[in-house]
Amino acid sequence: MQKLTIATRVSDLALWQAYHIKERVEKSFPEITVELNKIVSNGDKVLDKPLALIGGKGHFTKELEDEMLAGNADIAVHSLKDVPTYIPEGLELVSVTARQDQSDVFLSHKYASLEDLPQGAVVGTTSLRRRMQLLGQRPDLKVKDLRGNVNTRLRKLSEGQYDAIILAWIGLNRLDLLKDIPFTQKLSLDMMIPPMGQAALGIEIVCGDDKVREIAMSLNDENTYICTKIERDFISKIGAGCSAPVACNAVVNGNTITFRVMLGFPDGTNVMQEKVIKKIDECENLGSELASTMIENGALELLKNAEKVAFKDEMPQRL
Repeated sequence: MQKLTIATRVSDLALWQAYHIKERVEKSFPEITVELNKIVSNGDKVLDKPLALIGGKGHFTKELEDEMLAGNADIAVHSLKDVPTYIPEGLELVSVTARQDQSDVFLSHKYASLEDLPQGAVVGTTSLRRRMQLLGQRPDLKVKDLRGNVNTRLRKLSEGQYDAIILAWIGLNRLDLLKDIPFTQKLSLDMMIPPMGQAALGIEIVCGDDKVREIAMSLNDENTYICTKIERDFISKIGAGCSAPVACNAVVNGNTITFRVMLGFPDGTNVMQEKVIKKIDECENLGSELASTMIENGALELLKNAEKVAFKDEMPQRL
């Protein structure tokens, strides 16, 4: 094998991630030339409404997977949080890179922290997960949808359309954008539980090529793979779609894993949450087991009702 083609989205962050993987592969396999196949995903095209209103899954992955299945790429580099738990036949999610800081971050040009926001302040996020957790802590806030790429979101903040916005810390750090924001507050994992797969890259390959598999496996981090498998098993078992506010996060601490999950209504009410600590060698089925426990306690009915009220003000736009 002389050439490896990586499928990637064209956003600034996606390209940063793809070039990062390109450099790692070229360093480990100097005999291989690595090229990028840059693709505009559906999620990058639809910027005028929340993705939860579009329906379907894989808004940031499907076009990349289509290119691989068509023979135009060997692997795809994804933000793991964007990868559905269902992988199309002929493809395989084989490795996950070492996870970095998973925190969400509060950003503002006016206020130093979430606690400093006055009553009725406008906070920007389109994430139902963030909306649920924000309003659970500060029901007085007004949460307003926020779409667009990272630079567009930061521009809207600087223009005063929002008093504050919440984004993932890792993307802003990778693009060196935090220095331009007057006030930033990294939110602890107890304060804002991340989504499945946050701050890790998923490496998806075309099945059947041993060399491509070897290259992909060279990028894998075992602890991150274990943690994100727990998260993905939980999401798969409980059947949470994009219209359901769900947070789930597994973290290794020594020889144990702490797994936090939360789900509820977008307005921060009717919340179910669990926190489990187990030894790593007892965690193989932790995600599925905790999902089963929550299902027994009524999680499916809660999620069904949560989906009915999610973006209810915007729903008529779908007709």
